Formats: sequence, structure tokens, C-alpha cells
Amino acid sequence: MPKQRRYKTDYPGVFYVMGSHVVTGQPERIYYIRYRRDGKMVEEKVGRQKQNKMTEAKASRIRAKKIDGEVLPNSEQREAVRASRVNRWTLSKLWDEYREQRVDYKGEVADKSRFTKHLEPEFGDLSPDEITTADVDRFRLRLLRSKSPQTVKLCLALFKRLVLFGARKGLTSMPAPAKLHIEMPHVDNEKTEDLTDEQLKALLKAMDEDHHVDAVGMMKMALFTGMRRGELFKLKWADIDFNRGFIFLEDPKGGVGKKIPLNAGTRELLEKHERRGSPFVFPGPSGGQRKDIRGPINRIKRRAGLPDDFRPLHGLRHAYASMLASSGKVDLFTLQNLLTHSTPGMTKRYAHLRDEALKNGAAVVDDLLKEAASK
Repeated sequence: MPKQRRYKTDYPGVFYVMGSHVVTGQPERIYYIRYRRDGKMVEEKVGRQKQNKMTEAKASRIRAKKIDGEVLPNSEQREAVRASRVNRWTLSKLWDEYREQRVDYKGEVADKSRFTKHLEPEFGDLSPDEITTADVDRFRLRLLRSKSPQTVKLCLALFKRLVLFGARKGLTSMPAPAKLHIEMPHVDNEKTEDLTDEQLKALLKAMDEDHHVDAVGMMKMALFTGMRRGELFKLKWADIDFNRGFIFLEDPKGGVGKKIPLNAGTRELLEKHERRGSPFVFPGPSGGQRKDIRGPINRIKRRAGLPDDFRPLHGLRHAYASMLASSGKVDLFTLQNLLTHSTPGMTKRYAHLRDEALKNGAAVVDDLLKEAASK
């Protein structure tokens, strides 16, 4: 970027450069002062012509007070701080630029909520080099009092992405590790939700009694196939191959399109499901992709008497995996592919269920031998 031309004024140590108003885009002067402090030349921005109502005379008065070591009145201090922050890459500006440059930003809605609710009030008007480890630690600990570790982790992950984005794009400098270190909270991702036979029976009964066709269909699909919530929202009729018996998952969580078998229960459900002139199997009110279905599925969950912390769709995905693993008939590699896990490690949480089923199967030989010996 070429160096901006400096324009002298009639006041010593006061000059300006031409800029644009941050709102209207109209040309305006940006005033600076130069003076010596402890023998060193200091150069400071003191304000904008229109935004801060700065003038050459006013800038000169601020310079004189600085030279004399006077403390500026609160109003002038605030004005100087505001002026110094104009055109700086604050976290809010980085967020706007980050969103602008992202193509097909899938997590934008969730990230926007995290930024506006949590990050912006805390760090929005600060640039990354003004934020310290202590600031982030206080933010993390305060947020953990009211939010889950996973929510806090996602907020900090977004914060880290914005800082790295600014540095990689040359908008900000990379904070030194000694000054800014982001400690993530521990998240227990090994939670495996399951249903007892009684709970499953109550849930199936509650689903059959509910009038919301899409909520019931999505819950049964999660139980029959182990599909994720987002995959159910995106599912289109064109993704279902009734002839070959497969469902194509376009761009699932792992990132690569995959297919899963169309089992008998799912086929029957889909063949009976009404098509309403939408490409989506479970469309939203306007026929487009559905965004939410929490109300109806939570009503079904409550009617079935399930625990408050049971997540209806994600929990049913776990129930699907647990049933297969505990049957002893499905190896972990097959289960990994059915769940479209990208790595075997994600499927290991179900290993103990399969091991228990194998132990029970092996114990049958004891009973057979005892029976043979008693004859």
C-alpha cells in the first residue's frame, strides 16, 4: 500500500492525511500530532474531521497538553481512543471480512450466534494484539458458569479462527504465544445416549400418537438409519435410490459424499411419506430446507417420559449404533461405515457394547457343556 500524502497545517506538529468517512464514504481529513516525549519523537492520531469533529486548532491544543504532560479530560481521552481505533482491524471487522470471504459458509448461522452473543460484547472493539491470555481466561471461566464446555469450546475455536484469519490475510499481526494463548475447556465427547427397552417402547408409542408427520418421520429415520440431524434436514427425494436400496448422503459431516443402505423399516416409512411438491423429504414451511424442528420432537420426548438431557435426534443416532454394537452381529468396521464416521476412533465408544455381546455369546458354550455333562 503506498504511503499516504501528509498535508501540513498552520500549527506546528499538526498534519493530516485524506481518508474516507467510515459511514458515508465521503472524503475527510484525519489529523495527527507529532511531539517529543522523553527525547523520543511520538506520532499520534487525534481524530477525524467529521466523525470526531476534529480541527487543526483542536489538534494543536491536544498536542500542547501532551507536551506539558497534562492528563486530558475524560471526553478528550475517549475521543482520542475512538480516533485511534478507526480503521483498525478489530475482532468485529475481522468477523465481517471473514464472512465476506467465505464461500458456501455452512456454519454461518451458528457462528454468527456465537459471535454476537458471546465474542462481540467481550472483544468486538479490540484488535487481536490488544487481547491477552488473561482476558481470554476470564472470558472462558465466566462463560463456563452458564454454558456447556462444548459451547465455550466452539466460541473459542471461532475466536482462534478469526485471529488466524487476520494474520494470514495480512490484516493484523500474529500475537506472540507468550502474550495470547487460548486454552480450550475439556469436553467429554464420549457421552453415548441409549434407551432401555421400556423407554424405546414408550417413545415408539408417543411417536405413533403424535400428529406432526415430519417430526415422527425424522425421529424414526434417525432410529432406523443413524442419520445425523443435518443430514435429515438436507435429505432430498433424489438422494433415495429405491431400486438399488441406498440413501446418498451429500456432503455429510465427514465432507465426502457417502451412501448407506435403505433397510426395510426406512423403505416402508419413505414409501408412505407424502411428497408435497418439494425436493426435500422433510421440507420447511415454505417448501425449502428445514431449519428447525425442536418443538415437535421435544413434545414427543416429553410424552415418552425420556430424560431431560436426552437429545431426540442425536440420541436416537446413538441408540441405533448401540443396538447394532450390542447385537454382536456387526463388527466395528461395518458400524463405522454405517455411521459414516471418518475415523475408527469415533466408533470406539461402542466397542464395549460389542465386547459384552461377544462375552455373552461365548458364555453359551459353558451352558452347553454343563448340559452335556449332566446327561
